[in-house]
Amino acid sequence: MSEIHKFLFDGLPVRGVLVRLTDAWTEILRRRASGAFPLPVQNLLGEMVAAVTLMQSNIKFNGALVLQIFGDGPVKLAVAEVQSDFALRATATVVGEVAADASLSALVNLKQQGKCAITLDPKNKFPGQQAYQGVVPLVGEAHEKLEKLSEVLQHYMLQSEQLDTTLVLAADDKVAAGLLIQRLPPQGAGNLAGGSPGPAHEDEIGVNEDYQRIAMLAASLQREELLTLDVDTILRRLFWQEKLLRFEPLTGDAGPHFSCTCSRERVGKMILGLGIEEAQSIVAERGEIEVGCEFCGAQQHFDPIDVAQIFAATGKTPPASPALH
Repeated sequence: MSEIHKFLFDGLPVRGVLVRLTDAWTEILRRRASGAFPLPVQNLLGEMVAAVTLMQSNIKFNGALVLQIFGDGPVKLAVAEVQSDFALRATATVVGEVAADASLSALVNLKQQGKCAITLDPKNKFPGQQAYQGVVPLVGEAHEKLEKLSEVLQHYMLQSEQLDTTLVLAADDKVAAGLLIQRLPPQGAGNLAGGSPGPAHEDEIGVNEDYQRIAMLAASLQREELLTLDVDTILRRLFWQEKLLRFEPLTGDAGPHFSCTCSRERVGKMILGLGIEEAQSIVAERGEIEVGCEFCGAQQHFDPIDVAQIFAATGKTPPASPALH
């Protein structure tokens, strides 16, 4: 069963989260309507799903957290989304041939055009409120190509949040997992309450000895260990000299699970957005409008009568079609 484990290091300004996605991840793969992803794409998408789960559990954001990777390679777009209740979905658009050993840059950053975007879309927006989005290139400080999603996200957290963060991510066709270690400001309680870190916090970036020691231990975690060992074993092996304060795991209905927010109503709004002439031309050519969800594989069909009803609700009626007679 998919699970989230949060913990603190007693007396130290360091916190951690460990995520193991099993049924939630395999359901995402099972829902793939157009065949299996190439292995490098599958593994990237699994790491992205683990990463958004880690980030959502860390910030407790009431809304959707969306991670997107896009650029100029054979993967046009990879996206993973998590809701505040840890409902997950993910997909990727592959437009070219993917080599069996393709790295991150080979997938989306051939000519350094690749980018990573993180969007926080509040569930209940205030009037005029927009979703927050941060975008970073898939390169490091020296403009070198980054080959691991974990490196990209660590760089993002340091640049946008001024937070020292260590991430270890791994995925195969059965498990998507991740470990996050993050330094809290000296006034740790203030950070947990959402207070401003202040200059003292910025001065600690990259130099806090407690964080550096624990981050080094976390970085020693190997891919196979993360994918095959249970959470208790991983934490015991890595931090056996540290005193951990562990929270109740989030599993089952309270934990990560697959869910898709697509609906017939939302597809109807998309058809409305096409405009009456475009919608009618598609119906005339194909006899219906068919829309498949890239996340869950659900197919929605709208015949000429369905399309007419969509526009009739707005006071617009498509021209009569032979299919209606």
